[in-house]
Amino acid sequence: MLVNVPDKKLVSKIKAWFWAIRPFSISAAVVPVLVGSAFAFYGGKFNLFRFFLVLIASILVQMATNLIDEYSDHARPEGEHKILAPYKVIALGKLTAKEVKLGALVCFGLATTIGLFLVYLAGLPVLWMCLGAAAAAYFYSAGPLPLGKIGLGQPLVFVFMGMVMVVGSYYVQTGVFIPDIFWLALPVGCTVTAILASNNIRDMEEDRAVHKRTIATVLGRRVAWCEYLFLVAAAFLTVIGLVIAKQISLMALLSLLAVPQAVLALRILWRGHNRPELARGVPATANLHWYFGVLLAVGVALGRFIK
Repeated sequence: MLVNVPDKKLVSKIKAWFWAIRPFSISAAVVPVLVGSAFAFYGGKFNLFRFFLVLIASILVQMATNLIDEYSDHARPEGEHKILAPYKVIALGKLTAKEVKLGALVCFGLATTIGLFLVYLAGLPVLWMCLGAAAAAYFYSAGPLPLGKIGLGQPLVFVFMGMVMVVGSYYVQTGVFIPDIFWLALPVGCTVTAILASNNIRDMEEDRAVHKRTIATVLGRRVAWCEYLFLVAAAFLTVIGLVIAKQISLMALLSLLAVPQAVLALRILWRGHNRPELARGVPATANLHWYFGVLLAVGVALGRFIK
């Protein structure tokens, strides 16, 4: 009996695209949607179809952002001196720059199509949030002066991958803005920004060599670690504060189960002395964002049934 063996070139291509979209970063696009939608569910307003539309669009924008970063990074002279991580698919010769650029355009195009449909369903505020997110995604690593290179990376991530995505997900479900959803977006913004902060700590020497401005390159690794500690602590304390103020259910304290992961990430980044050791802090922080966000979303949603 003959068995069809997948073409090696096709398999290699699929693996290349898998790394190019940086799957380890996709959780950053999922968590805000989960939390914003969970709060809408808590308030008794939830539409599964709209939820999936927002989730798919968010993931597509994240994939497009990663592809743009890869394309722009390779196109700049300083990109030649960067360490070749598995997702550096152009430098490794796994994909061409043209293919990566086309992939980014396809992802953005699909996200835009979904976004326009969401505007039709939920109204013009969705359009302004989508345009802002798209601009941030592009100008973070592209354009004549990438915003991520001049110290604006973390504020952009906090605002658009934290606040805007959580608030936007809630708005698509409910059609309103309320103060509570902005407060609930804060901890998500803190943990997703912590991912970039851990990345900056890891890449401090590399970034200094290409004159990239981050808290780590300007103020040093210890100050950057203190900022990281502040972001992580602020996330947990905000949830506790919201529960005490009775703005969210007591069940939201499920997110505190992510504290051991936070301690692990903090220890890795404090004790690390070289890039390989510090590199472990990035996936540890991504896991923290994922665990914290999922537990928070589950706790908020359960609050609808457990008062």
